[in-house]
Amino acid sequence: MNANDTKLRGQMLADEKLAKYTSWRVGGVAERMYIPADMQDLQQFISSLWADEQVFWLGLGSNLLIRDGGLRGTVINLRGKVKKMIQLDNARVYVECGVPCAHVARFCAELGLAGAEFLAGIPGTMGGALKMNAGAFGSDTWSLVESVETMAVGGVAVARRPDSFEVSYRSVKGVQKACFLSAILKLGTDIDQQGQTKIRKLLAQRAATQPTNQPTCGSVFINPDQDYSARLIEASGLKGHRIGGAEVSEKHANFIINTGTATAADIEELINYIQAEVARQHGVQLQTEVCIIGEKPA
Repeated sequence: MNANDTKLRGQMLADEKLAKYTSWRVGGVAERMYIPADMQDLQQFISSLWADEQVFWLGLGSNLLIRDGGLRGTVINLRGKVKKMIQLDNARVYVECGVPCAHVARFCAELGLAGAEFLAGIPGTMGGALKMNAGAFGSDTWSLVESVETMAVGGVAVARRPDSFEVSYRSVKGVQKACFLSAILKLGTDIDQQGQTKIRKLLAQRAATQPTNQPTCGSVFINPDQDYSARLIEASGLKGHRIGGAEVSEKHANFIINTGTATAADIEELINYIQAEVARQHGVQLQTEVCIIGEKPA
């Protein structure tokens, strides 16, 4: 880092255990972890990093498998930070990258704005949702985006519109090494004032069909064209299949549960096994939705 880091107001931790920050409750150690004080401090920190610094972003730790060997470089931990959210006008809301998606859904519903209800079913922050075009219940994040603000290591914040990215199902290209700092969402009007009722129904549906009370990362695999990963996994006889402490959920086959003793290696091995079996039995190569990062133990 540059000398500018003396102006920072956040917290820097060394050799921080990552398992407590991930929804799977696994992962090695972060060489460095920075917890920013707010958006201004976050931008100051990013601008203070050398251009070749390896940076990882951590929100609520869902959709993420950190290997047992941990991460070299710097982890920026946004949990409970960088969470400003304000209504700009009758249809637009400004949201910082650390705001949990579920909070965005409730905030918009309380304002009488429609279209963000599905975000209640995404167990992550807006930064992560923007990075992968997260979705639930047939809707996705970028359908709401009017503009975003990005920033690369050692650089300055830049406002960008959606047409400067290549956005598709669970994919956003054109980000390069930049991160998403914030977004302006454009919504409709909830004429019937049914937003909060819709959220309750969606959450009830999620609880009825997914293992929401167990350590998972959310959906592990992207749905292939004209099919569902869960159907293919179940049809392969893999519900309940277990490697070490990692198990394919009996409730929803596209979820892998940490039964209490799983390592990241157990989970990754189970992911690889599922891919191999589905390919062998159905000729379909499942692609992971979960992001797998870090090093394997020596």
